[in-house]
Amino acid sequence: MKHFDSAGVDIAFLDTEADSEKPPVLLIHGFASNVETNWIGTGWVEFLGKAGYRVIAFDNRGHGESQKLYELTDYGAPLMAEDARRLLDHLGIARAHVIGYSMGARIAAFLALTHPDRVDHIVFGGLGINMVRGMAGTGPIARALEAQSIEDVGNPTARTFRAFAEQTKSDLRALAACIRSSRAPITAEMVASIAAPVLVAVGETDVIGGSAEELARLIPGARAFTIAGRDHNRAVGDRTFKSEVLAFLDTA
Repeated sequence: MKHFDSAGVDIAFLDTEADSEKPPVLLIHGFASNVETNWIGTGWVEFLGKAGYRVIAFDNRGHGESQKLYELTDYGAPLMAEDARRLLDHLGIARAHVIGYSMGARIAAFLALTHPDRVDHIVFGGLGINMVRGMAGTGPIARALEAQSIEDVGNPTARTFRAFAEQTKSDLRALAACIRSSRAPITAEMVASIAAPVLVAVGETDVIGGSAEELARLIPGARAFTIAGRDHNRAVGDRTFKSEVLAFLDTA
């Protein structure tokens, strides 16, 4: 991992630096995850590299090897989208395909809305209609992250997040600040204004992301793909998901 300064925040990133005529692909991971867990361990970096793409991925602020921050004002998808934009600036990349998963899909949406000239094709993975409905229950998740032990967490969903955060060796205090931060709304009207070609891909049993078809219907020309038999966590590395994304990107 390399590092760069994003307006005073140290951000760790991966760049395969492949020489390709295709647009680079920028990967944005989900909450409590990181580049290693979301994109390397699941085979995405290798898969896209073999398909001839230059792959760029970064640890979101508060995650992985990037700087840990503890104030609510240090987070939020619009702010984190600026980290993505500054990384493209740092690397001298004018325009890239963008794949975001879960929280990363929200960040990717704000990148496309705020800097439409920087986004070629965009994939919203693990986040369907709940992108515009919002996520309920962030308080219990934050409290689960702040608990002395996972044994003190009774809420099953919150306990799952705590277990995943421990698995990824995350800074629990930083993650609690991240999830407690103001969640800037994304409305149906906002997603309808996204100009880039969009693929929405969500697991068939993913209750966190919600329906891919419902979100795609809000975005002119968007495609929906339901990842058969997969929930939120197990959909990430699914081979049919990868194949669908590659076919989508190769239409560029």
